[in-house]
Amino acid sequence: MIVYDKVELENLTLVEEAHSLKEASFIDSEQYKGISRQLTIPKSSNNLLIRLAFFILGSFLYSSICGFLTLISENAIGENFKVIVFLYATIGFAGAEVLTRLKFYGHGLDDAFIWGSQFTLAVAIGLLTDGNEIIIASIITLTACCSYLRYLHLAMALLFCLALTATLTYAMFELGSIGKTVLPFVMMIFAVAIYFISKTTLPKITNPFYYKGISLANNFSLILFYLSGNYLVVRELSVLLLGAAIAPNTDIRFAFFFYGFTFVVPLFYLIYSILKKDRIMLWIGFLALGFSIYTIRFYYAILPIEIALTLGGVVLFGITYFIIKKLKDKETGVTFMPDRLTKTNAFSNAEILISSQLGLKPEITTKSNLEFGGGEFSGGGSSGEF
Repeated sequence: MIVYDKVELENLTLVEEAHSLKEASFIDSEQYKGISRQLTIPKSSNNLLIRLAFFILGSFLYSSICGFLTLISENAIGENFKVIVFLYATIGFAGAEVLTRLKFYGHGLDDAFIWGSQFTLAVAIGLLTDGNEIIIASIITLTACCSYLRYLHLAMALLFCLALTATLTYAMFELGSIGKTVLPFVMMIFAVAIYFISKTTLPKITNPFYYKGISLANNFSLILFYLSGNYLVVRELSVLLLGAAIAPNTDIRFAFFFYGFTFVVPLFYLIYSILKKDRIMLWIGFLALGFSIYTIRFYYAILPIEIALTLGGVVLFGITYFIIKKLKDKETGVTFMPDRLTKTNAFSNAEILISSQLGLKPEITTKSNLEFGGGEFSGGGSSGEF
């Protein structure tokens, strides 16, 4: 199914690991260059700006081919313009196949054709079905899954998750008001199913090239689960989808459940991620907690915004300083020690910032536990006797 040479993909993984070791100063630049020269890898780009430039260039190439095809076939097609849009999608898939066979992998040129094929296919299906959302979402779900399995394009894994969620959502809309009412609970169950399926699949996976995509689906389920029960999301969707008018001093159904859900889930993410040492889940928990605070303030502005921000900053500053003091000397488990395999020195910068703002000085130990000699003759460590 994978279009690339698996040996070259394994070599690319080795080169990426070598780059991480170089950034962490385990090996020098010459050793890294020696490893890179010895291994044959696909044509890829780790620089986002370069990849974006090639993506723009690939988009121009794709649109130029489609435009040239339109000019030469304008008279033949006439009013059957729907056919030409399907032809655009075919060109996108064919171009992606050609570029990947030429060993372009995450290069930018292949990104333009892979994304362009999905977009034009969605437009073509929409024109053919008069904008039937569930058909568009279901077909894009299938094509995005096939694209990821074949090209290992991580964005296609994300598109698959989004399209699958949209398919289920539009299917619930077909059930009328009942489906729209139970939609938050269905989304919660759906997110839990994705989480446990991906979580149980990761240890059993035999093809390591699909690890990132399954991990992305696992993290996507965490975000989807939280948003499915967030009070702001549920309330606004109730007004939008059901046309429910919420009068003053009234609330939506199961309001207390959604209030509790909005704050319990982020706290659970934070605690569980610390226990399991899951960094991505930790960041998701922090972002979810911040959105929970915004959710409550969106409806209940207890304090003026400037006072609320000031108090929130003071509280976060105090919590951060306390955690740094507790963890800065730990070398195992949850620790504040910088990770040598990461490129950022944010921990060190945060410690310097806090120390400078509070006027703290680094701890310097001047007394040594080393016992010297008597110092009776000639030197400080000699006793003057043989």
